[in-house]
Amino acid sequence: MRAPSMFRWVTMEADAKIVSVRVASSSERRLIECLVQIYIYEFSGIQPPCSIHMECGDQDCYPPFANLDRYWRIEGFHPLLIRVEERLAGFAMINTHSRRGEKVELNMAEFFIAREHRRRGVATEAARLILAQYPGRWEIAVAEHNVAAKMFWSRTLAATPNVNRLVRLEGDGKHWRGPIWSFRSATEDT
Repeated sequence: MRAPSMFRWVTMEADAKIVSVRVASSSERRLIECLVQIYIYEFSGIQPPCSIHMECGDQDCYPPFANLDRYWRIEGFHPLLIRVEERLAGFAMINTHSRRGEKVELNMAEFFIAREHRRRGVATEAARLILAQYPGRWEIAVAEHNVAAKMFWSRTLAATPNVNRLVRLEGDGKHWRGPIWSFRSATEDT
């Protein structure tokens, strides 16, 4: 593996300093709906061939997330917008659903960074900010065929200072196929 150049490191640091994450207001729901279309399109590229879950519909390009409105109604559900210098860069959806059937306080249901903001430290910084803003017992499950996400979360969680009791488990194959990380996050000042 090639060592990163000095220029690349400086760029990552510069980008990481200007990343922000905040809860999306109900008036910003449309921003998340638009990003979801890009997210599904990109995710469709790693789906098994002929997956009916990733087909374009007649009315919209891709079907919207089911029950998206619950992120503005249910306690413990958080729709987050990720920005770089006030430019929309992605979104994250946090809920309390466990892929293992256990009790979790927080679950990273969805996490997406737009292509033009990737490989600059934006995703890593956004994940770090989210885990610091939402301390507690977490679970992050990644689909087995999502190789890039498996590498990202493995590396990011191991390097995040406020993550402890990190355990990687495998889904049971019935409810979930792929790795599931279970851990606790604390605020960065504790």
